[in-house]
Amino acid sequence: MSQQSQFSLLAQRRFAPFFWTQFLGAFNDNVFKTALLTILTFDALHWTEVDAGLLTNLIPGLFILPFLLFSATAGQLADKLEKGRLARMVKVLEIVIMLIAGAGWMTHNLWLLIGAVVGMGIHSTLFGPVKYAYLPQHLKTDELTGGNGVIEMGTFVGILLGEILGTMLVVHKPWGIELVAGGTFVIAVLGWMTSLRIPLSPAAAPDLKINWNPATETIRNIGFSSKNRPVFLSMLGNSWFWFYGAIVLAQFPLYAKVYLHGDHSVLLLLLGVFSFGIGAGSLLCERLSGHKVEIGLVPFGAIGLSVFGLELYLASVAYTNTTAVDMLQFVHQAGSHRIMFDIIMIGLFGGLYVVPLFAVIQTRCDPQHLSRTIAGMNIMNALFMVVASGFAILMLKLNFTIPEIFLATAVLNALVAVYIFSLVPEFLLRFIAWMLIHTIYRIRGVNTARIPDEGPAVLVCNHVSYMDAIVIMGCSPRPIRFVMDHRIFKIPVLSWIFRTAKAIPIAPAKEDPWLMEKAYVDIAQALHEGDLVCIFPEGKLTATGEMSEFKGGVMKIIERSPVPVFPLALRGLWGSFFSRDKGNIFERSFTHGPFSKLELVVGEALEPAQVTPAILQEKVMALRGEWK
Repeated sequence: MSQQSQFSLLAQRRFAPFFWTQFLGAFNDNVFKTALLTILTFDALHWTEVDAGLLTNLIPGLFILPFLLFSATAGQLADKLEKGRLARMVKVLEIVIMLIAGAGWMTHNLWLLIGAVVGMGIHSTLFGPVKYAYLPQHLKTDELTGGNGVIEMGTFVGILLGEILGTMLVVHKPWGIELVAGGTFVIAVLGWMTSLRIPLSPAAAPDLKINWNPATETIRNIGFSSKNRPVFLSMLGNSWFWFYGAIVLAQFPLYAKVYLHGDHSVLLLLLGVFSFGIGAGSLLCERLSGHKVEIGLVPFGAIGLSVFGLELYLASVAYTNTTAVDMLQFVHQAGSHRIMFDIIMIGLFGGLYVVPLFAVIQTRCDPQHLSRTIAGMNIMNALFMVVASGFAILMLKLNFTIPEIFLATAVLNALVAVYIFSLVPEFLLRFIAWMLIHTIYRIRGVNTARIPDEGPAVLVCNHVSYMDAIVIMGCSPRPIRFVMDHRIFKIPVLSWIFRTAKAIPIAPAKEDPWLMEKAYVDIAQALHEGDLVCIFPEGKLTATGEMSEFKGGVMKIIERSPVPVFPLALRGLWGSFFSRDKGNIFERSFTHGPFSKLELVVGEALEPAQVTPAILQEKVMALRGEWK
């Protein structure tokens, strides 16, 4: 994957038919829903006497209601059945639903159309667990972020094109209704045809006995997922994104009409730029993550969602136009470009936020329970979106303006983000590491794919600066437990980072024999639990840039826990502000300034029987080589 663009997956059968199947599903959903919402917003009196604002918030809630009722069953079916077969069954259901919707369009029966909305919710409920459990079966670990990014991009491009087509068709005179009815049926048939090419995707748990009681299965599902803390909190983070998005998107119809004084084309523009932002952010994830699962992007995304949510409020307050406008007239109004930019950036940071969360769930979940975990997440998503719909309706009843709803959502997002990242500090630590290696330093990983994706191992590295652990963490595809000198462990500010990362402080026997023994016990426990442990065998920072003699602590570790040992070498980090140099009063080196280039090189694994301190030092020195 590191040699190819993520778009190369679109030429491969293991990915392309599935991509087009889900793309056409998202496309059809939005042709139908946007056409219905457009009619209810701009031509409501010909269809119903129910308040348009109520309907535009109620219909999205009805669409996701089936996620609450049927996700538990859908997750079990996706684990029990071959996924290609299940996808084809779901596509047949979509064809039937579009026939029902067609009857509603032709008879002007609003409640039949709302029934079809619920039906498409059932369709999406059944397809959701298949969608995200399929990818880990057919993609490598280093392809998952890129693959998820393409899927999310495709989903939101499908949403964008669906919104465009739905709006254009339904207002076409005199055949708008007929075009929507016929078009959605044809798209459903095309989706079924692409599903016929989905390759065999064996069932993860073919002997699973289905529990048809959604209440008990939902409780069991979420209970099982909650035992895996990173996965469960990633699920919560994902659900929060849909809460945020549900509130913002539900306001767009009335925001375009009442606040921006636009017609249906202005609504289409807002939805379009938001979808463009989501697609761009989803695709950026692969590049910014360095072809690995990079959860450090999640706090970055969360910050952007709040910052640009606040900025959208300010831009909306500053908008002064009061005359009716269409799309072209709107873009020439003072302040319109600022509003569109804010909406694009909300979408972009949303993509950066949500794609890594999907990848975390896919890589850290039990494969035999992945579909049910995705189903559990969909249940949580549905709960959050139902609450979001109610929350938006409540704010409207309390006379909040739509810009004030944007502001309240942005502030709430900031509070929730702080709460989630305090529960899982790994997200914040990875963000710090990611920012460090993308701002102060320019780092290149060499053979970092050698770091195992799972299972225990010891990483051995030269000790160059106070930032060594963070740099290594930023290049690793998974968390690392670092063993470090207890004095460095206690440095203010950095101490909080090391504690949060579950670093293991160690002291020489002559200084603190109890702490030394405790460190070896903690290391053995970490390796027993399948963690990566990194040590710096020199026992101190270099003050000259040269390596010191490796001490024998690594031998004590592998005697207790005989696991593979990987030599690592940091190149180019000595000479930065965070390295030591006794040649000046500050004991800091200023040889290399900001944006210094550096490398982390990973060597081949050594079996425990091959390891001695001298051999490890020789391997690390060879990896370190000559740095220029």
